[in-house]
Amino acid sequence: MIDLANADNRSIARAFDYSILAKNTTEAEVREGCRITRQYGFAAFYTSSPYFSPVVAEELGGTDIEVGTGIAFPFGSQTPAVKAFETEEAIARGCTAVDMVMNIGALKDGNLDTVRQELTAFVAAAGSAVTRCILEVNFLSDEQIATGCKLIAECGVQWAKTSSGQFDGPTLEQFLVMRDTLADTNIKLKVAGVKFPRPQNAYVFILAGAERIGTRAAPEIVDAFDSLRELGLIPGATE
Repeated sequence: MIDLANADNRSIARAFDYSILAKNTTEAEVREGCRITRQYGFAAFYTSSPYFSPVVAEELGGTDIEVGTGIAFPFGSQTPAVKAFETEEAIARGCTAVDMVMNIGALKDGNLDTVRQELTAFVAAAGSAVTRCILEVNFLSDEQIATGCKLIAECGVQWAKTSSGQFDGPTLEQFLVMRDTLADTNIKLKVAGVKFPRPQNAYVFILAGAERIGTRAAPEIVDAFDSLRELGLIPGATE
């Protein structure tokens, strides 16, 4: 769990993945995003597909910053074979972290074997890369969220992620269902789709147990750290 009380606005940047996901993103914007990522020291930089991954890998070479991308992003309705192929291609193009969108239509239908198949294929295709699975919790009941989390743990995915950030983000209550379901596992939790006001809400998710926040607003959120601590919304340093 992230220790906000003993963090500062430099160290807390490691709790954030910076992303540029818009459909009209250009190479120049990706390179600028990588520059900002290095400047702040974010944990990762994400694009929406592996297309720009070689550019990101070039820009972040020599650092420990994750080169991230979405798989089956943002709908997740591709077949397991297509998801596995896209994952393999992402790794070949330089990715070190891959976030796959779960087929929540299959989950909602109770077709859990399909979900298991895609998760297992995803993990195998990712190799040594960091694996995260996106649930898109705003479309799910609490029971479905819990079932999705259990499948993520069963199939060996390393992280469970709330959302793609392209639709409504999670409520705190939905995140707590994920946290409580995975409490006795080693699965880490990532939040995307943080609602406005983003700085305050992002830190609430961290206080609740999120170990990573993925957002295009990462610079704004980190810049607000000291002000929010002054207001007492973030705990102060402990001795």
